[in-house]
Amino acid sequence: MPIRSMTGFARVSRPTPFGELTLSLKAVNHRGLDLHFHMTGEFDPVEPALRALIRSRISRGHIQVQASLKKHGGPAGAASLNEPLFRAWLAALRFAAGEAGLEARPDLNAALSIPGMLDTRGGASAGSDDAALEAEVLSVAREALDELDQFRLREGMATEAEIRARTASIRDIVARMEAIRLRALPAFHSRLRERLSELLDSVSIDPARLAQEAAMLAERSDISEELVRLSTHAIQVENLISATGETGKKLDFLLQEMNRETNTILSKTGGLGEQGLTLTDLGLASKAEIDRIREQSLNIE
Repeated sequence: MPIRSMTGFARVSRPTPFGELTLSLKAVNHRGLDLHFHMTGEFDPVEPALRALIRSRISRGHIQVQASLKKHGGPAGAASLNEPLFRAWLAALRFAAGEAGLEARPDLNAALSIPGMLDTRGGASAGSDDAALEAEVLSVAREALDELDQFRLREGMATEAEIRARTASIRDIVARMEAIRLRALPAFHSRLRERLSELLDSVSIDPARLAQEAAMLAERSDISEELVRLSTHAIQVENLISATGETGKKLDFLLQEMNRETNTILSKTGGLGEQGLTLTDLGLASKAEIDRIREQSLNIE
């Protein structure tokens, strides 16, 4: 399965026996799964099932869930007034008018349009109505999740293309560094022996021991193992974004390892003269590519 972005938006509206039901999902990046619901009280019985559905489809991200129900008219006497809500609204209106020194003129139409002000359910059938509403909400939520998935997959495809371009650049950098390394180490080894010979010209020293010490110092500047690991990690990144399951956290670990290898390479290039400066430039370029991949990885589920 292609990677998915943690960023996306979906909104679905549908007529139901309860009225026009609208549900929207807004997703942004987050280290874990963080669900926030913005719904009126009539959706309280539905929230646990809705929460479980979203958790079954999304593993990471900050998800804002909004649901509203625009109720249509029903048979005479079928709707009942939510008296506590109406009294609270009326008291708030009068208080605000008194504070502002205005005359309070309650607008009944405005009051009745407030979500939850009218209850169209009968008391005896409230339980069955809750179950029916839950079925409607979950059906709409599944459609919204499908729409959100398509959005996130499109974003993920663009992110994947960017990451693949960056890893290809890193592997190219590694190949260039390896070519320089093969040329630089013999020259470094030769210069080191010449320099040690000059410093120890008046001191008797075993030539074999001198060559051995020079070889040890040269080996400490060898970056072959770091280059192999850096190239391997780049390939692992490409394989990871092609695999199924959660990708973001695993990718973050790989990027830390790649950054560590690059830092080690940079620490070993100081004694290789002009070729060492070129290796340093390439190492810094590799770090820049790793940082760009990390920026993209922050939005991967």
